[in-house]
Amino acid sequence: MKGLGNITQLMKQAKDMQARMAQIQEELEKRQYEASSGGGMVVATVNGRQELLALRIEKEVVKPEDIGMLQDLIISAVNQALRNSRESAMEEMSKITGGMSLPGMF
Repeated sequence: MKGLGNITQLMKQAKDMQARMAQIQEELEKRQYEASSGGGMVVATVNGRQELLALRIEKEVVKPEDIGMLQDLIISAVNQALRNSRESAMEEMSKITGGMSLPGMF
């Protein structure tokens, strides 16, 4: 019977962890993460659901003869904002899982 009690306790702990993870995911989805490139000429804002919310481009960097540079600045800012979001999510989740990596989590 002792084994059954251990299993019950483990199931309760797993359920508690799952509820806490869902709560953290909900909180993370509401957060916003910002990153810039080109010395602040391009600024991207994303949320915790990895969605681009805003993209600000200073007019000084918009040069039709150098559209490639603008594209690179946009890609850089968006990718960094997304990395910031993912890193924050992993950091919050590792507080619950004790650093254990769980499949399908960010």
